[in-house]
Amino acid sequence: MMKSVIAAAALLALGSTAFSASAINLDAEPRTLIVTEGGSKTELALGSGETVEFCEGGCFVTMPNGDREALTGTETIEISGGVARIK
Repeated sequence: MMKSVIAAAALLALGSTAFSASAINLDAEPRTLIVTEGGSKTELALGSGETVEFCEGGCFVTMPNGDREALTGTETIEISGGVARIK
């Protein structure tokens, strides 16, 4: 009985864990990413030194240089020198 309770608690804990991608702007000026999630496009503005979390269930991101990448929700995007890199 106790094993069943522990197993159920573990499944609930794992099921409620949400993953999201993050983006950090290391530049002195603001940068914008365009995020397409579920068919909806959103502009994600990042101020200098700002870090934001987004894209919990997978999305497409258009980088400042125009490149488009698919994200699963576990990546980190670093913007430096106007160039975005996925880590």
